[in-house]
This record gives sequence, C-alpha cells and structure tokens, in this order.
Amino acid sequence: MKKLFIILLVLGALASCTKNFVTENQNPYQISDELLKQDFNLVGSPFSSLLFNLFGHQIEEDLCYDSWMGYMNTPTPFVGNVNNTTYYIRWNTYWDRVYGSVMSPSKQVIQLAKDNNLPLFATWAKLIRVLSVSKLTAVHGPVIYSNYGSTANNIMYDKESDLYNLFFAQLDSVQTDFAANKDYKGFAKFDPSYQGDVKQWMKVVNSVRLRLAMRLSKVAPALAKTQGEKALSDPAGLIATNADNFNVALLGNLMPVAMICFQWDDTRMSAVMESFLLGLKDGRVSKYFQGPNLSQDASLSIYSYKGIRNGAYCNAKIDRVPFSRVSDDFNNVQTRRAFTAAEVSFLKAEAALRGWAGAGDARTNYENGVRLSFADWGAGGVDTYLADATSKPIDYVDPKDARNNFTASSTVTVAWNAGDSNELKLEKIMTQKWVNNFTNALESWTDFRRTGYPKIPHVAKNDSNADWGVIPADQWIKRMPFTNGERTGNAPGVADATTKLGGPDLISTRLWWDVAGPNF
Repeated sequence: MKKLFIILLVLGALASCTKNFVTENQNPYQISDELLKQDFNLVGSPFSSLLFNLFGHQIEEDLCYDSWMGYMNTPTPFVGNVNNTTYYIRWNTYWDRVYGSVMSPSKQVIQLAKDNNLPLFATWAKLIRVLSVSKLTAVHGPVIYSNYGSTANNIMYDKESDLYNLFFAQLDSVQTDFAANKDYKGFAKFDPSYQGDVKQWMKVVNSVRLRLAMRLSKVAPALAKTQGEKALSDPAGLIATNADNFNVALLGNLMPVAMICFQWDDTRMSAVMESFLLGLKDGRVSKYFQGPNLSQDASLSIYSYKGIRNGAYCNAKIDRVPFSRVSDDFNNVQTRRAFTAAEVSFLKAEAALRGWAGAGDARTNYENGVRLSFADWGAGGVDTYLADATSKPIDYVDPKDARNNFTASSTVTVAWNAGDSNELKLEKIMTQKWVNNFTNALESWTDFRRTGYPKIPHVAKNDSNADWGVIPADQWIKRMPFTNGERTGNAPGVADATTKLGGPDLISTRLWWDVAGPNF
C-alpha cells in the first residue's frame, strides 16, 4: 500500500498541470482501480482476509466449541452465568462472519477474475468458499450456498446432503484447474499460507475432501468411501509433513485465544484438558498452557496446571482468573493451524479402520499422527508417550466449587493394541486427534458429534430450556440455531431450512451426518 502511494506522488510531480488535469485532481489517498490491476492487486488483495476469516473469535469460538469440547473455559459469569457455555444461546455470529467476510468479498473476487481474464483466482476463491461454508454447515446444518447472491426477497437454504455433493463437485473442478496450472505463480504475493505454490493447494484440496468424506462415514458410507479413496489416491497427495501444514496468517493480529486470555482475562485452560493431558503424561501440555498464577492465589501451588470445568458453576470472575492461562508463546505466533499433517494421519488411521483403499495401516497412521503433532507443537518425549499402556485421564477437582468436580469419563490409554476392538482403536485415534486440534475446536466438535469421542464430561451447569432446546443431562449440544437476523429477515427461508434439517430449529436437533449408534 505504501509503495503504491509513493508511485502516485511521483507520477503527480512529473506530470504537467494541464495535460494530466484528471490525474492531479484525483484524491491522492485513493488508489485507482487501474493501479490496483497492476500485478493482479485488484483481484488478489482480498485473499489474506478471506483466509483469516475462516476462523472466528471469542463469541464464535471461545464461548462455543472451545468450551463445549473442553479446550478452554471462561472464569467470567457472563449474563449471570447463563450463556452459550451452559447451553443457553446468547451469541450466534459465525454466520455473519462467513457471509460478510468470506462469501461477499469472494463473490466480488470471482467477478473481477472473470472481468480481467484471471480464472485461476476465481478457482482459488471457490476453494476458500468450500473451506468456509463446510465449517458453517457443521454449525447450523442447512445453509445458503447454491442460492447465495440471489436478489429474491426470500432465499432458500441447501439441505446438507446436497451441500456435500456440491462441495465434492466443486473440489473436482478446483483440482482440475489447479492440475492444469501447477506452475502458475500469480498467487505468490497474495498467499501468506503457501506463497502461491499451487501444488501445495492441491494437497489442501485432497485433504479437505478426505475430511468431508469422513464426516459422512456413518450417514452415507458408500459416498464417503468413494470420496475418501479419491482423496487418498490423487497423485497430488495430501498434507503429509509439517512443512505442508495449512496455516493461516493472523495479519498482525494477536492469536484470539491469547487476546481473550491475557488482555481480557476471559478464558483459561479447561478441566477436560487437565484431565487428559496430565493423566496421559502428555508433553504437549507445556506448549499449550502454563501453571496457575500463584501470585494471585498461593493456594493453587499444589497444582501443576489447573483448568475450569466445561459449563462450570461460576460466581466471581476473580475466583478462577489465577487458573492456568495458555502458554505465553501464543502472544507471539503469526499464524494459526487450519489443517495439519497430524490431522491427515488421524483421518488415514480412521479410514484404515473403515477399510478404505489407499489408507495404509491404522497403527502406523495413528503413531505417525502423534509424532507429527509432538513435532509440530515442539514437544518432547513422544517415544515414551506412545509406549504408555497404563496412564489414563484423571478425575478433576475444582478447589472453588465442588459442583464442578467430575470423575474421568474415559479410561483410554495411548499405546496401540492390535487386539483392541475397532471402537476402542477409534477412541484412541479420536482422542489424539482432539489433543492435536487445540485452537481448531470446530473440527473436534464435528468429530465428537459423529463418533462420541473423546469421552468428555457433560457440562456441570445445564441451562438449556425450551427457548433454544433442551439438552438432556446425559447428552451434549448438537448444533447452533439459525440466526435471529435470518429468522426475522428471511422467515420463509428459515422455515424451509427447518424442514430440510429434519427436526426443530433447536440446539438438540442432530445434523444429517450425526447418526446415533456404534461407529462400526
């Protein structure tokens, strides 16, 4: 931006006062479309923001699936301690981020790419749309996709089965375009993730296909297998090493979990992480968290780490502010993990259990996933960890309120045992996938709903009621309701979407792929 502004000033100084009247009388602080077209700036400049907005912030993540999945929880009793973390919906904004910050600007990018004969930029934008909307549908179920951009008063949603067919078809088209342009360099200056390497984006395409295929493994096993095997066999490969990891630039912003933790004192380690990481003697714990703040509460000195129960009973914020913060390292990171090689390895391990061709050996993939995760997070002791067949998650004690105590729901260990049932093997895979996916909780919430793993406790305080849907004491939240803006501004669309959902627009209604019963 600064370089372009200087160019404008230089051009203005060299021009005559009559010959370039229009140029000299332009707003000097406004960059013209003609100048932005140089080096593809006009079509390429939005991409870093599109990628950044694949994720949310406090009310989209930390006060939703970060808490529901037992990664983080808040010491703050927001709205009288009756809020999303206790299953009473107060905030529901990821929809707005997806449509306002991804779908809308990508629509402009696709049109600009067409107008300026830069079709591969449109292809890239379409991939980011799949990445974004595949997350949104995991939150709500039916969403607006094929009809996006309609000028009709009421816009109809896509049902989930149609969405996944559309995702797979669009991934086909994207991969075809990328395969024909493997050495294209036009993305380079706009791509903070892979510096414009199309071959790396082809690995993302295959990895996303595998992730989405696995979501459907219970509801549509034949389709899941076909799409999963397609991803596994594609010559472009998958995200296979940590050098391949799909990381999203923070664009100079603080990592959200660091901002919420250190600047606002509104999030802390979850008790569920304490139970699993300490119980399993997991070396990643020090890369995720730090010990309690003893200068604020010396009584916590008996704990190496201390977390807050998911959906906890909380009275005064100060009670648990001294509990474990995230590692100080999160204040300095420049990127966040969107899709890692470890996650791909765990997907391949599950695919092997399901008998998908090309998946390889379940144990090899499982152990490789753990090794990749330890290396990615900079943790040591992975060999000892993988050999541990006895350590198990520990019970939790809240020193401030015994109502938050729990007995560990899981007795899972780390070491692979060929004699275990496929269900137990899957529990091991999903538990390790969950640990690895710290800071990417939406994917873990999706896995948890479809598999039931890892085995985490229920919320301590369940405030669900008829307003948003009742979650029974032996169950967990299933989805987010459609947004109030859509309910009032697109009521016929929401009514139609509810019929496609297959149940009422409540947090207790399962999504299409969330099928009850065993996994095998």
